[in-house]
Amino acid sequence: MNIRKETLSKVNKIVVKIGTHVLTNADGILDNNQIMDLSRQIILLCTKGYKVVVVTSGAIGAGISAMGRTKRPTILPELQAAAAIGQGKLMEVYNECFKSHGYHAAQLLLTRQDFEDRQRYLNTSNTLHTLLRFKTIPIVNENDTIAIDEIAFGDNDVLSAMVTNLLHADLLILLSSIDGLYTKPPKTGQRNIVVPIVDEVSDDIKKLAFKMKTRQGTGGMESKLKAAGDVTNAGEAAIIANGKHPDILQKIVNFDNVGTLFLPSKKKIASRKRWIGFSVRPNGKIFIDEGACDALHRRGKSLLPSGLVNVVGNFVKGDIVSIMDTDGDKEVARGLINYSKDEVLKIKGMSTSLIKKTLGAKPYDEVIHRDNMVLL
Repeated sequence: MNIRKETLSKVNKIVVKIGTHVLTNADGILDNNQIMDLSRQIILLCTKGYKVVVVTSGAIGAGISAMGRTKRPTILPELQAAAAIGQGKLMEVYNECFKSHGYHAAQLLLTRQDFEDRQRYLNTSNTLHTLLRFKTIPIVNENDTIAIDEIAFGDNDVLSAMVTNLLHADLLILLSSIDGLYTKPPKTGQRNIVVPIVDEVSDDIKKLAFKMKTRQGTGGMESKLKAAGDVTNAGEAAIIANGKHPDILQKIVNFDNVGTLFLPSKKKIASRKRWIGFSVRPNGKIFIDEGACDALHRRGKSLLPSGLVNVVGNFVKGDIVSIMDTDGDKEVARGLINYSKDEVLKIKGMSTSLIKKTLGAKPYDEVIHRDNMVLL
């Protein structure tokens, strides 16, 4: 059995992310025929027994065309207005396509707060899992009508990865206007070679994130690799493929050699750790020495104050923080911290035996316990 078939034959739950450029024509106008074709493909997956959630772009693009504009607005209120107009049009097309096959579209509009607040995160998970029990296809999009910089995902690649980890979906399919991860910057009229399999989203792979951002879309290869990395690190697979290729979804589940397949890590991360590692934005950074890095990655240890070198940010006990290497070049882990910034500054570099003497109390030996930490 080849590695593509071995990986994809285990798939049951799929998140399909559809990019703006897949859904619109060259003028940025919503292409109803394209949505109808993708909807047909999604229904075929459902009839084969797959559970499918769609993360769709295109609301702002649909609103722009409805407003008679030819360019994407640059100011926030106009973007929000375009989203408000276009979201209904987008859902109407999806629902009509699904209804003709006996399915219904269920709309979920989310912001980052829905993922960062633990209770809302669990509520979102419960809603999606319940919808998948019925002949319903959840359609997820960012709530662009109220999104501001502080709560926005930035693009739906990131949102789709968060939904995949929320659901423990086995596969994230990122449909774009490109064939996959290219070995070199693609050029019109030339044969562009796609990397078929990626074992790990390493630094060398990240260097292949050539700038190919489209006129209507906001996501580029960098965000797709970030999404693929977040999903595969949690133990699930991801694929980047061309959403305008005929029957692309059927080709993927039939194990055809299309797109770039990102292989999952050997170990699946538990739900709570997925929330810590891939859903909550860190409130600060702590820098650790080489010995602490080794203790975390090679020996599976908790983070003790003796390994701390420096602190950035303004976090309190219970916040999620990034754990960086000494130089700050690499984020090695994320975790839920047991001490505030001021307390960490006082005990950094110390032995655990000195915590009580320094702070007046020692509620924890560990600055971050390994059970509350995700290695990256």
